[in-house]
Amino acid sequence: MHADRIDIDVSLVRRLIATQFPQWADLPIEPVEVGGWDNKTFHLGAHMTVRLPSAASYAQQVEKEHRWLPKLAPLLPLPIPVPLAKGTPAEGYPWQWSVYRWLEGETATVERIADLRQFATTLAHFLTALYRINPADGPPPGQHNFFRGGPLRVYDGETRQALIALEGEIDTEAANAVWEAALAATWHGSPVWFHGDIAWENLLVEDGRLSAVIDFGTSGVGDPSCDLAIAWTLFEGESRDAFRTAIQLDEATWARGRGWTLWKALITLAGHVDNNSLEAEEARRVIDEVLADHRHDA
Repeated sequence: MHADRIDIDVSLVRRLIATQFPQWADLPIEPVEVGGWDNKTFHLGAHMTVRLPSAASYAQQVEKEHRWLPKLAPLLPLPIPVPLAKGTPAEGYPWQWSVYRWLEGETATVERIADLRQFATTLAHFLTALYRINPADGPPPGQHNFFRGGPLRVYDGETRQALIALEGEIDTEAANAVWEAALAATWHGSPVWFHGDIAWENLLVEDGRLSAVIDFGTSGVGDPSCDLAIAWTLFEGESRDAFRTAIQLDEATWARGRGWTLWKALITLAGHVDNNSLEAEEARRVIDEVLADHRHDA
């Protein structure tokens, strides 16, 4: 997908730390359990992580996170990553990179969540707090976050190509209706801070509860509807209702949220329908959830 994607391993990270932050050179370095795709993340000792963009298209996120995360963190009800140091290109690695304080917790798989309804409410309260932070001078949608927070129409071509490719695989007529409804639900609100990638991999759990929100690489200021995808990828039934009630966004925003979710699921299924049964199965499940929710609201 990215021709410039490079290999990042422990050896490279160890060399970068040794030359740029020698005070940490003796600390052990190990890959984290869920290392990410946009960025590769490694444990640095017991209390830090090293995070390196894996391709040029993600490199702009480093400067953004170093500028804004320290300002956002004190205003939020849950911990988020705060950078400790910024590395520079070296050792054959071409981009800036970051050292963060380690946040305790495990990624939020359903089995680790004690009460999914309460988890949904807590997440909604976190996002509501994020949306209330002054967005002045915050980064608008653009290449740095793949236009999250901007008009859905930027992905209209990809979505329609996927619908054509999936004819006979899913109910493309119903999916097209959801997409058209999302495009018609034009956003007219004032820009707000949003996360941009609220997914189970970016939510941490301790003792069954939501304990931290990580990976603000696609964050920015604009339309928050892209943050609603979790409603169909993780929540369902009572937990989805609890999330929707607590987040208090209007029906048009909810419709655009379905659109963001559908776009991602469609291109994922179109890309994996013949070669990755797990990815395809999950994409089909999400598409079914989105279509059913649209019918329910119609």
